[in-house]
Amino acid sequence: MSTSNPSPTISDSRTPAEWWRTLCEVVMPKRKGARIVVSGDLHHEHDQALRQLREWQAYGITHILDVRGEHSDIKFVAKHAPEITYIECGTHDNGGRQDAAWFDSALEKVGDALFDKNSAILINCHMGVSRAPSCSVRLLLAQGYDLLPVLDAIRKARPIAAILYAEDAVDHWLANESVEGRRDARRTVRAWHDDNPVDIGWIISRIRRVEYN
Repeated sequence: MSTSNPSPTISDSRTPAEWWRTLCEVVMPKRKGARIVVSGDLHHEHDQALRQLREWQAYGITHILDVRGEHSDIKFVAKHAPEITYIECGTHDNGGRQDAAWFDSALEKVGDALFDKNSAILINCHMGVSRAPSCSVRLLLAQGYDLLPVLDAIRKARPIAAILYAEDAVDHWLANESVEGRRDARRTVRAWHDDNPVDIGWIISRIRRVEYN
């Protein structure tokens, strides 16, 4: 299998595996609320997970929004970093649609912290490729930013972010708008993906190579 990089937004000097558990803060102009940070999950090995968690504490993370349906680190974080609010908001990662209920739950559980400039919300899934970046879209839209700047900022912060469920996030954001408005927004997302492609299969395969190291 080729090791060349088919995803033009990812620097050849840093591999997807190196990005995997890197804290990636989505920097928006004129911050309107909590800092939004995206990452993969804690390491499966205890000591490495603890080192990661200490990095999260040092970074100033106040909330963890864990969007994995398959696992949770709530007990580990409660034991070693009880000052961090751990929010479970799990969902699938099967490549299909994300239900509106998932976005409802994320917004409800994060609550007022989303608009607190003293908060730093870490959104994590397993690899930080699809679910966490897509949930970040919805939270940033809720903070009042426009769609294209949000997508650009997430990809700039985290080049391995495929943002696979961005259309679902936009559908939820515009739930009370016209059918035409939602359709136009989905087209905007698809056009953005066309203009900013990443090879999600290649990204995942690079992470899989080191997943249990």
